[in-house]
Amino acid sequence: MRSPTDRRPAVRSDMRREAILDALDEWLRASSLETVNIAEIAKQAGVSRSAFYFYFENKAAAVAALMERIIDEVDMVNTEFVAGEANPRDRVNAMLDGLFDTCDRYRHVFAAMLEARGSSAAVREIWDSARESFGPSVADLIAAQRHSPSFRSPLEVAPDPRVLALVLLEFNDRLIERFILGGPLSREELTDAAAAVWLSTVYGVGR
Repeated sequence: MRSPTDRRPAVRSDMRREAILDALDEWLRASSLETVNIAEIAKQAGVSRSAFYFYFENKAAAVAALMERIIDEVDMVNTEFVAGEANPRDRVNAMLDGLFDTCDRYRHVFAAMLEARGSSAAVREIWDSARESFGPSVADLIAAQRHSPSFRSPLEVAPDPRVLALVLLEFNDRLIERFILGGPLSREELTDAAAAVWLSTVYGVGR
């Protein structure tokens, strides 16, 4: 997926652009987005400072491009969840473990993205679009499960599957934020509670 914050003409496999992203990735492993020095990033990438701005409007846009490298992995996690044939508990647990494992591997990128989206509308758009792209497949799963003989909804009138899917994805978004930024709950506590929510909402079963 091509970043809307990428300023260059559409050219594939541009080695200079990838070198800039590699240098930024290395920087973020050791420091925060706030400390990023574009001149130093360009130097490490072997390009000029002006070359950085040829590809990216600012450092937030470059972080968004880094994030796009990860989206395919998250997409695979979602695909296995909605199309898998395992029992509900295994599917939900695998989805949450896959999501948290990805966040853990790229913690530095997620942390920078969370920081950048607070000040960049373009970055928020990329983040929101990526999350919402999973909505239709999750909504289809919710709708299909409602026809299952084992489904039991606690509500007399169940919410629209599309709306419910987006709310669940927003819920996962918040989980990611708490996991990356830290909080009083451990990863195990977050995933156990999240599994209970997904199982009861999608499948109508307890944890």
